[in-house]
Amino acid sequence: MGRRKGKPTGTLRLACAAVLGRLHVLPRLPRFLERYPDVAVDLVMGDDFADLVEQRIDLSIRIGALTDPGLVARRIGISRRVLVATPGYLERHGTPRTPEELRQHNCILYTRLATGANWPFTGRDGPISVPVQGRIQVNNTEGVRAAILSGLGIGMVPAWHFVDREIETGRLIPLLPDYEPAPHPIHAVYPTRRFVPPKLRAMLDYLATEFELDPLLSAYAEGR
Repeated sequence: MGRRKGKPTGTLRLACAAVLGRLHVLPRLPRFLERYPDVAVDLVMGDDFADLVEQRIDLSIRIGALTDPGLVARRIGISRRVLVATPGYLERHGTPRTPEELRQHNCILYTRLATGANWPFTGRDGPISVPVQGRIQVNNTEGVRAAILSGLGIGMVPAWHFVDREIETGRLIPLLPDYEPAPHPIHAVYPTRRFVPPKLRAMLDYLATEFELDPLLSAYAEGR
């Protein structure tokens, strides 16, 4: 009886950002479902933070600072951001050497960025924030990625967007290597409660291990 009670079963309702779900959660579900044949997954993908109680979410993956003290959180990764552009764009407009030079460039703006049109960096002399502008603005990071790859300007996006080795193959050129855009933590969160269902614990541990092994998502370098 005790063994059956501790076995992961039932439907797990999992929420995450759409692009993270497409690139890093859905591809990992086949192994999870094979490992836990009595668990089904209801994946809720969207760019707004889901209300865990109202939407009956069991587990949510969130990127950035957490603001809800009523949730239990476990850090499972890091979202490092990169500043990139295509070789074609840089040939036409030049390559910025300092964050201040971004003012003269067409920067692709992500309208949901917490800092708005101010891009934060960390350099030798500490943090710096630079106001940027551009003719293209997009309300999701996957659109920013597509605009960058189309040669429309310089963009700042999470490194985990580039699963097709766009940087390694030279399709995109990383910029300002001495100025790292501030990274964001990746947390798995769930409602505060005394009992954690086995299906939730199974997914939480699985994603934590998977992200840890992925250099695009790993938090090792951040001293977790």
